[in-house]
Amino acid sequence: MIGIETISLNPYAPRGSDAVNLYSNGMDGGDHLTLGQLAIAVSMYAAAAYEAQSVVKMNKMTSGSDKLSQCAEYMSELTGDVDNWAAIKSYMQNVLGITEDLPDNIDSYERRMTAITALKEKMNELTRTQQEDMIDLQTLVNRRTVAFSTSSNILRALGSSMNRNAGNF
Repeated sequence: MIGIETISLNPYAPRGSDAVNLYSNGMDGGDHLTLGQLAIAVSMYAAAAYEAQSVVKMNKMTSGSDKLSQCAEYMSELTGDVDNWAAIKSYMQNVLGITEDLPDNIDSYERRMTAITALKEKMNELTRTQQEDMIDLQTLVNRRTVAFSTSSNILRALGSSMNRNAGNF
């Protein structure tokens, strides 16, 4: 038997607390956790951790999608008539973090192509990041599924064992 254990970072712990104590139900005659209970707790902890990481990753992907959408809109403007170059330039520098020198105006082919090239490179970078984040998110979701399956399988095995033991009485 295993004594009282503390599992950290439980999402259901009270606000401001990162831990919750797990106790047995007293069925084993004491205040100890069984190995099965501990395994379930660890599996659920892992699933909760993967879930939290998934939420962060999804928020990052949403932000990246918004940026890509805005970039596509600005790219369309840059290839046509540009009415608000100052706003586009500000977005490219301040939001997208394009550090190379962008022209003050795009009144020539070369200047326009400089802006288009810088935006296209940033869009390619954002697209690569989105693809990597999607792979990371899928990995997290798969790990979460495995953690839930593990705890479910342990519960099923414990239930079968308890039924066999009850039948022996």
